Amino acid sequence: MRLGFSIGTLGPVAATHEAQLELVREAERLGFDSVWASEGYGVDPSATLAWLAAGTERIGLGTGVLQVSGRTAIAAAMAAATIDRLSGGRFLLGLGASGPQVAEGWHGQRYERPLAYLRDYVAVVRTALEGRPVRHDGPEIVLPLPESRGKALTMAVGPVRRPLPVHVAAMGPKAVELAGEVADGWLPIHFPPEHLAEMLGRLGAGAARAGREVAGVEVSPMVMAMVDDDADYARDMVRPMLALYLGGMGSRGVNFYNRLAGRLGFGEAAARVQEAYFEGGLGVALEELPDELVDALSLCGSPGRVRERLRAYGKAGATRVIVGLNAPTVEDRLEQLGWLAELNVSA
Repeated sequence: MRLGFSIGTLGPVAATHEAQLELVREAERLGFDSVWASEGYGVDPSATLAWLAAGTERIGLGTGVLQVSGRTAIAAAMAAATIDRLSGGRFLLGLGASGPQVAEGWHGQRYERPLAYLRDYVAVVRTALEGRPVRHDGPEIVLPLPESRGKALTMAVGPVRRPLPVHVAAMGPKAVELAGEVADGWLPIHFPPEHLAEMLGRLGAGAARAGREVAGVEVSPMVMAMVDDDADYARDMVRPMLALYLGGMGSRGVNFYNRLAGRLGFGEAAARVQEAYFEGGLGVALEELPDELVDALSLCGSPGRVRERLRAYGKAGATRVIVGLNAPTVEDRLEQLGWLAELNVSA
């Protein structure tokens, strides 16, 4: 099983591009197969990956993920082709629907029929990247616009790899089926290996509907990681980010990460975390996040436990585990990369 490295956005720990590049080069040296950049409120992962492409040689460069409400499908295809060419064929396009809080509050796009929109979006991206005239008549995207002066255009510059891999972030059952149907890879986030194994049936159902073999779909769970002999310290390093996801990544009515915790049997605890977040902020929410839920949603603890969980991911069907790091300094994160590479080899 391969390892990927999620650098997230340009946060406080890696406050400079140089620090991010140092981490990514170390991951490349250690044999990580890919680095993934996420989209935040002000950080464009495409630009980050284009910059990283110039400072690396072998490691894959993935968006984890581009929010489809933030750019047209054609804009995503052009970014993918550009970075793939700049990197010599190393780009991995990860797409996701995000949620209503981001789509409607940040990008000004209605969050209606997100899976239908994502299906159309992937189809348009593929058409463009394959170098064909872009014509699409879907329920959500129609190109060229009907009764307009538009014409079906062909992208002037294509990617190095054809087909360029398209990965879809999906958490709910219907979304996972869509990933199996239309994508080259599935990007679940915070999934423990047991739930990953359960949802592979949904991935397979989607693949079968499209006449595809599910074995051809990469499975790359994204999970926060922290290796330390002190289990409480390891949990405390990932707890703030988990509390943010469960409490603040969405509204009271729509928080996909909170729903996931409920499906895993932690509904009451997840509800308390969210309510605490809304009422008192992140610090209060941390106090409501039980150790058992941290253990379920992250890859943390002693080297022995992390090794066992990596082994469990492999047995559950993961082809790659993408780890995010929450250690306090760049030096600590460099050490974590080494631990994880070693533990994955011995898993």
